[in-house]
Amino acid sequence: MIINSVALVGRVGRDPQIRHFESGKALASFTLAVKRRRSGGKPDWFNLEIWGQQVQVVANYVKQGSLLSIVGTLKINTWIDRTTCEQRSKPVIRIDRLELLDSKRDNEQIPYDSNPTMTKETPF
Repeated sequence: MIINSVALVGRVGRDPQIRHFESGKALASFTLAVKRRRSGGKPDWFNLEIWGQQVQVVANYVKQGSLLSIVGTLKINTWIDRTTCEQRSKPVIRIDRLELLDSKRDNEQIPYDSNPTMTKETPF
């Protein structure tokens, strides 16, 4: 049995880029930073893409800093570099399932003093 499945939880590194094609299909691409469990150092960065109806959800709700959970498949994009004529490749995770765990909009709508047990120092 062969399985190609990737599950990640992390923060969006930049606002998604949305592209619409003449065929009517839409694509959203962005990056995700994921902290390692045992390392306090730099996060791992992943290139993500999502197609279809979920692109509108991404366009409306996913911004730089949003906390996401994704499940998808790993693929390798390959192309020929126009300047060097060399073959290039880049790993990309194609999202099958996306869950919004947190967003800047959610944080802005809930004032900290509305809940006396919650402070800015309280971890979520």
